[in-house]
Amino acid sequence: MRKLSLAVLLATMFIVFGCRDYYMKTERITIAECYGKKLYAEDLEGVVPAGMSKIDSLDRVNAFVDSWIRRQLLIHQAENNLPGNERNFTKQLEDYRNSLIIYAYESQLIGKYLDTIVSDEEIAAYYENHKQNFQLRYTMVKVAYVAVDSDNKHLKDFKKLMSNRDTLMLPQLNALAEHAAATSYFDVDTWVRLDELLERVPLEIYNTESFLKKNRFVSFEKDNLIYMIRFEDYLLEESVSPLEIEQANIKNILLLKRQKELLSKMNEDLYKKAEEENVFEIY
Repeated sequence: MRKLSLAVLLATMFIVFGCRDYYMKTERITIAECYGKKLYAEDLEGVVPAGMSKIDSLDRVNAFVDSWIRRQLLIHQAENNLPGNERNFTKQLEDYRNSLIIYAYESQLIGKYLDTIVSDEEIAAYYENHKQNFQLRYTMVKVAYVAVDSDNKHLKDFKKLMSNRDTLMLPQLNALAEHAAATSYFDVDTWVRLDELLERVPLEIYNTESFLKKNRFVSFEKDNLIYMIRFEDYLLEESVSPLEIEQANIKNILLLKRQKELLSKMNEDLYKKAEEENVFEIY
């Protein structure tokens, strides 16, 4: 890459030391030119981060200028070799601009007028009416587990608390696990994907449905750790997904529906008003 000219060096120093106002008020400094298109010093604003050394700043500007020149060469080559009809993007650019304007305006309307409060009753009603649309892609479990050193003196206490078929004594387990367990998890109110659980604990399951039906509590040893797992509930893959899992998803669905209704009404009101005011005419 060629070394920077004096103009580039000066422009870089202006940028590095925050002197943009100076060279903007004087004659514009041309950094590079390619097929009649010019790169000016002010175009380098933001290229060099504050605090960068002079040497690194010059390298950064050099790279930017080189990239600009290569882009201009490619544009020139494309313009000279593409047929005229393939170089005219006027309609596409106008469509894109109009889409951006409409999107910005609609976003403003949504932010100003959309009611974003969705009640639990609305969510529950939608869930009941569309249960067939909520199907689990993974087997889900509600679970608690601990991993304890095989020589831990509290092994019996853990096993008693974890294996009790009638209750799961979370406060006692939490207190015990804080100083006696290698790892633990006791959030039995939250659904967890079974495959993610198996990434945390080295439990081998060959027939998921049969295993979960037959095992409420399992304990095994692996790498000098005793694992104890308590399954509180499970839902097999392809069964109906519970409301608590789908709640956030349903809220988004309802909000999207409101957005569409709001924008549809806005469009209809706009059309009626324009029709009354004779803004348009169909020939």
